[in-house]
Amino acid sequence: MNVNQHTPMASPYGQPQPGYGQPSYAPQDGGYPGPYSPYNGPASAHQPGVPPQGPTRLPPTSAPPPASAPQPYNQYTHSQGDMQNGPPPMTQAPPRPAAAQPYTQGHVNMSGSLPSYPQHYGPPPSMQQVTNQMTGMQITPGPPTSAGPGYVPPHSSQPPLSTAYSAAAQPSYTQAPPPASSAPTQPPPASGPAASQQYYGGPPPSSQQPFNSSLPPTSQQQFTSSVPPPPSQQSFPPSSFSGPAPPPTRPQGPPMSQSQPQMPFPSQPPFSAPPPVSQPGFAGGPPPPVQGSFPPQPTQPSSQPGSFPPPGPPPTSATSGQYTTSMAQQPPPPTQPSPYHSGPPPPRVQMPPTSMGQSNHMPPGPPGPLQQPPAQPGMQTGFPPQQNGAFGQVRGPQPGYAGPYPGQPNYGAQAPAPAPSAQKRLDPDAIPSPIQVIEDDKAKSTEPFTTGVRGQAPPLVTTNFQVKDQGNASPRFIRCTAYNMPCTSDMAKQSQVPLAAVIKPLATLPPDETPPYMVDHGEAGPIRCNRCKAYMCPYMQFIEGGRRFQCGFCSCVTEVPPQYFQHLDHTGKRVDCYDRPELSLGTYEFLATVDYCKNNKLPQPPAFIFLIDVSYNAVKSGLVSLICNELKTLLDLLPRENPEMDSVVRVGFVTYNKVLHFYNVKPTLAQPQMLVVSDVSDMFVPLLDGFLVNVNESRQVIESLLDQIPEMFADTRETETVFGPVIQAGLEALKAADCAGKLFVFHTSLPIAEAPGKLKNREDKKLIGTDKEKTLFQPQVGFYKDLAKDCVAQGCCVDLFLFPNQYVDLATLGVVPVSTGGSIYKYTYFQAQADQERFLNDLRRDVQKQVGFDAVMRVRTSTGIRATDFFGSFYMNNTTDVELAGLDCDKAITVEFKHDDKLSEETGALMQCAVLYTSCSGRRRLRIHNMAVNCCSQLADLYRNCETDTIINYFAKYAFRGVANNPTKAVRDTLVNQCAQILACYRKNCASPSSAGQLILPECMKLLPVYLNCVLKSDVLMPGADVSLDDRAYLKQLISCMDVTETHVFFYPRLLPVMKLESGSLPVAVRDSEERLSKGGVYLLETGLHLFLWVGASVQQELLLNIFGTPSFSQIDPNLTSLPVLDNPFSQRLREIIDSFRAQRSRYMKLMVVKQEDRSELIFKHFLVEDKSASGGASYVDFLCHMHKEIRQLLS
Repeated sequence: MNVNQHTPMASPYGQPQPGYGQPSYAPQDGGYPGPYSPYNGPASAHQPGVPPQGPTRLPPTSAPPPASAPQPYNQYTHSQGDMQNGPPPMTQAPPRPAAAQPYTQGHVNMSGSLPSYPQHYGPPPSMQQVTNQMTGMQITPGPPTSAGPGYVPPHSSQPPLSTAYSAAAQPSYTQAPPPASSAPTQPPPASGPAASQQYYGGPPPSSQQPFNSSLPPTSQQQFTSSVPPPPSQQSFPPSSFSGPAPPPTRPQGPPMSQSQPQMPFPSQPPFSAPPPVSQPGFAGGPPPPVQGSFPPQPTQPSSQPGSFPPPGPPPTSATSGQYTTSMAQQPPPPTQPSPYHSGPPPPRVQMPPTSMGQSNHMPPGPPGPLQQPPAQPGMQTGFPPQQNGAFGQVRGPQPGYAGPYPGQPNYGAQAPAPAPSAQKRLDPDAIPSPIQVIEDDKAKSTEPFTTGVRGQAPPLVTTNFQVKDQGNASPRFIRCTAYNMPCTSDMAKQSQVPLAAVIKPLATLPPDETPPYMVDHGEAGPIRCNRCKAYMCPYMQFIEGGRRFQCGFCSCVTEVPPQYFQHLDHTGKRVDCYDRPELSLGTYEFLATVDYCKNNKLPQPPAFIFLIDVSYNAVKSGLVSLICNELKTLLDLLPRENPEMDSVVRVGFVTYNKVLHFYNVKPTLAQPQMLVVSDVSDMFVPLLDGFLVNVNESRQVIESLLDQIPEMFADTRETETVFGPVIQAGLEALKAADCAGKLFVFHTSLPIAEAPGKLKNREDKKLIGTDKEKTLFQPQVGFYKDLAKDCVAQGCCVDLFLFPNQYVDLATLGVVPVSTGGSIYKYTYFQAQADQERFLNDLRRDVQKQVGFDAVMRVRTSTGIRATDFFGSFYMNNTTDVELAGLDCDKAITVEFKHDDKLSEETGALMQCAVLYTSCSGRRRLRIHNMAVNCCSQLADLYRNCETDTIINYFAKYAFRGVANNPTKAVRDTLVNQCAQILACYRKNCASPSSAGQLILPECMKLLPVYLNCVLKSDVLMPGADVSLDDRAYLKQLISCMDVTETHVFFYPRLLPVMKLESGSLPVAVRDSEERLSKGGVYLLETGLHLFLWVGASVQQELLLNIFGTPSFSQIDPNLTSLPVLDNPFSQRLREIIDSFRAQRSRYMKLMVVKQEDRSELIFKHFLVEDKSASGGASYVDFLCHMHKEIRQLLS
């Protein structure tokens, strides 16, 4: 079925628009737009339309293949419903090898430790040489020891690897075998190839069923014509096959030499007997030999059919500081497709980890008649077993297996290319796997993370760990891009690694960590350096017996006030050092004195004002009554510092359409009074007394008002709204009350009514992709910028809840929320029934969360560096002070540093972030975060201690801010170029010499390419046809204040197989690629904004009953937004997991159930970020090739 024919569908951000990327789903003439033109990399998808009949397979045209297509059949999927195609569970921390040992082309290295030398291939060889060279390629000399981590259990007599793969060409698995994990309860529909034919059109021609009848009918349709195809087209099921093939187990016997190509490869999964018949493609006994094949090899029993390999870190962990991977760039002869696949790519492009070379030139087959086809360009190298991030050796096809399946859309080249062009197709299992890195880090981080060691990089954001503050701020408050700063600006320029910190000043800590201590220095206030005004902290050095201290930031010496004096011990430390948080901890708070308050007077408690749009759209959608009902309960949940005390926050209410209605809710009134202001051009507040009130005193009047509002406007016909005057009204009310506060504005449409801040509809799809596109991200009028400045001066923060049915110009409406430190929430096409859960949860959290008002943040640094740039939701009047009318616990600010002098390795670099704010109880506070990092004069030290997730947070914010002033293509090119320079600098200055055909990545940055590609493909920088301008402006603003945890899951979503759940632990995630989905599986995908539950078409009945309470796939309601509450452990655990995911995120994620092959699957696939995107974004494999090319150009 052709994806172009889908009915229009809601976009990932809720804006249903014409079919998901209709333009981009059409065949793309084999190319990427923009920066990817040099390699028209494989598009991962099937060609819609009639499948070719016969063994050749043409390249798909574009768009990711439906999951019904050949499924990734991998080691960990074998037992039904049991698929765990992430790294195997870890029992111990993987060994961490030396920082820079190359991971070379072709190593499978089952011995666990890698050779410490790169493999040299000399100048890029011709294709024929590559073919021959790789035929006898050496892969770790000598026989291996036990199976490498993450492969299979050590079995007896493994063939020596030195020749093990010589016979095998990289498998041109033209068609993937059917997934194994289909339901055992009853034979699933013809799975794998057969099923995908139904998806694309017509069952396979039954004439081509070469296999003997002992196979179940499903599997008979899965192999090709009885005539073995010509060698150049021959292709095989992946080694963890699911069609008839020798049982995938450890070969016993002589080493595989070229004369014995028929051995199964060691990288095959350890299934002893073929899995039960219920798995398509298996007969009861060992599968019959394939045409012209050899008898199956003896199998080694493993604990049970389909058992997993033993836990043990996959080889990725064994690789060392660099990932080398050969990518010989010699172009193939003109008749052959170019190395970057002029055709669109296979779906098989995206699998785990880490050396690229391995799959880049494929080991060609043995010379002679057995010569196997190299994988054709763009050919679907059909789902080899997932190595879970292990660097799988490239597995060659096994001679004698039948070729491509009949009637499948062909992923091969347009015509079979001559054999010698060993196609440089990267094996996705051979490139760095995010899942592998995440799992390795979890295994390594068992102890609490203590912050006392300077320059120590914390565990990744994906790892659960406890923090013990011993003098540097917890990584929950500050994360740095580099924990080893270059000593000089020249070195920083040379490396191009951005020097930045992501600071989340009011971050919420887990219950087992102590909140920051409060320090009260009385009337005198906090102790500070006389010159630079840095606050007292562990980096101050006491001298002269404790009478003076020397500042760690500027070296100035300051007298210690008499009341603060204390003697020093024999080491020069104050004897009360550990009794004072400011001398021993990285984070603490000072009680601020009146000198730190506006106009030198203590602040009033803050106020919350609710401003509700009561125009026709808002009333009709059920929004007004929903808000009024919810506010009744929310008023008991206003923020407070002491849970025992009542909140001191006062509240006020306004409704509006094109005029404003203020309400007097004074406790002495029997009924609320409405005052209407119709002159919106000169806004004022018509009452002083009775507008802002204490909830407990006025509860009855407020409840009466909230009951009346929906009735009063039930029959409204007013469709126009104002927006500017609404914010002015709230601001004036706060000014009159002389307090800071927050406005909660609930708004539905473009403000076109005559009033200040009136807007016109300027959405113009024709500008997308042109130089004028940037104007659409700029505010269309200057009014809101001036209004924002006034709001910040008063400490008036604005949170905007938007419910648009069409364009509302979020780029302009968002100016005030973004400049005041507020939040924007967007519910496109809001329907009370479907969306109330998400909206009400967001509103509750927004009202209750910890927030500071009237805040000013300043970042001080030690001599040598200074803060030069800031990203986030705030306002700046000068170059140093970040002003925030409101600062809540979810907001992060990214700060970039530049050198202004040399740094020294002895002293390191210091930074201190001080935030002055008014708490929700009206007290003025100073929160201090201190951070010390190392400095280095060697580039290798810089590259050894970076944090990729933080670098990506910085890059995303830098790029998203850039789209308002530059064409998106220029922004993408800048990112690619900077990333290439970072990696080229490492290659040139830190990596051991090796051939140019290898891609070498620093250990701590091996995921930089995959994550950067996710940023480049994001809707802001490369929108699909269905992504509206408002969606893009929304995401741009949302990401600007995300912390590292949120940007990580947003750009690389978490994909969990949930077929087997245990209490207390989560299943290991799998990589974000369609081929990781098994047809018999159920997967939960979270992005931080969305939750999807993807259900495969052949899921077991038992699983469906446990989750949905229905035995059949067709009966699942695709419109479910929450799972039924069923009384079984599986349902309870799955709902617990969903709840725990929601609890971790700052926004409520609505659940969407996605049935395989349903139209909603297009939205789900948008988040499978390792695949080629509908909007033309490169797949991970292709981008890695592109990156490698860029690096080589820089080096040459």
